[in-house]
Amino acid sequence: MTPITEVEGRRVALSNLEKVLYPETGFTKGELLHYYATTAGALLPHLRDRAVSFLRYPDGPDGQLFFTKNVPPGTPDWVTTAEVPRSSADSPARMVVVQDLPSLVWAANLVTEFHTHQWLVGTPEEADRLVFDLDPGPPAHLVHCCEVALWLRERLAADGIEAYPKTAGSKGLHLLAAVRGSSSERTSEYAKALAVEAERAMPRLVVHRMTKSLRPGKVFVDWSQNAGRKTTATPYTLRARRTPLVSTPVTWEEVADCRNPAQLEFQAEDIARRLADLGDLMAPLTDPEQAVPLP
Repeated sequence: MTPITEVEGRRVALSNLEKVLYPETGFTKGELLHYYATTAGALLPHLRDRAVSFLRYPDGPDGQLFFTKNVPPGTPDWVTTAEVPRSSADSPARMVVVQDLPSLVWAANLVTEFHTHQWLVGTPEEADRLVFDLDPGPPAHLVHCCEVALWLRERLAADGIEAYPKTAGSKGLHLLAAVRGSSSERTSEYAKALAVEAERAMPRLVVHRMTKSLRPGKVFVDWSQNAGRKTTATPYTLRARRTPLVSTPVTWEEVADCRNPAQLEFQAEDIARRLADLGDLMAPLTDPEQAVPLP
């Protein structure tokens, strides 16, 4: 029998709580649900009012992985959904919007990564976040991403934009900033221009094009995730990796001091302590007063 739990007055069905999702560490589905429930205070502000794409891995990272963008069958009627524009040739999609703890627990029971757009469902025509995904091509690694991140931080600051770093939860870094007054197209243009600048400033380290043959030994500054249709791993989401790695906000001091990729690898068990010590380092992104216009 599938156990039912009550979360803030909502009945949520939970399943397979003893199932091991991460064999390398023995991390179970029950532990995954506990992680999301106890991290909700930091995670929910980054999910709220954003359509969610689910990267599901119900049998763990070694099983089938698949993206779900439309509202999954069996979604409770109390889970918020919203129509989301697609290309002009397609009708709008209806997607889940995780607004509260019951919805988060329900979604977590699907066993999923959370990925969100850089705009809110109420204003899809206006980007409210700028993002850079720094992806190292071996033998480049996370330490090289940190070097590029520091350059981008200074360059963004010159335009009056404050960037906030987080680990990708895999092998790279993400930089995010709160912006206002620009479309996704304009934000993408700006991000691409900075990626090109970074490549000119650090030609031996940076590439701004996705072409795989150009990427070995370099950090790909992926500016394309600013496109209106693209999504990025949400802060604090677990990732479908060999161990329960988390896309974790980090300080700029940690970025500057990184000498080994392991220094910026954080597991689910690390997050409660970091939140207690540091709070949500990306909280300014959820404050509209912190958003600035692009130059």
